[in-house]
Amino acid sequence: MKTALLATAALLLSTSVWAADAKTRFVDHSNSALIDDASAKAVMNENIPAKVWRIHPASRYTFLSQVEGGITPDKTCVVSARVMVLPLTATVRAVLFRPLPQRTATAFGAIANASTEQCRVLAKDKLKEATNAVVSSIVKT
Repeated sequence: MKTALLATAALLLSTSVWAADAKTRFVDHSNSALIDDASAKAVMNENIPAKVWRIHPASRYTFLSQVEGGITPDKTCVVSARVMVLPLTATVRAVLFRPLPQRTATAFGAIANASTEQCRVLAKDKLKEATNAVVSSIVKT
């Protein structure tokens, strides 16, 4: 009984710590070899206009980004970038994957004989493309 209570308290504490971070409007789950957390959030912040936040306020929604991929053995850079608008729970402001995300967009790209730096540039470009696709489905820019 005590362990269940302690586990519940730890879960609430960890959720409230995460909830404080939710005020940043963005959550990033990307491959750090392609794009770091700060760069992903900066790309999304630059490409999401204030009009979007009037429709999907940061107190009720968050943008989640996920950039995956890398360089294959034959030196081809393959990247997939996904952006989703997800609602937050009413009480602890945790991200809800159910019901389905409000909006989702995915962009894919590949470059043959790519260097690591070229792959990182492609990752940023594809994240920007996916962000712009979500934004354009919400407001006309």
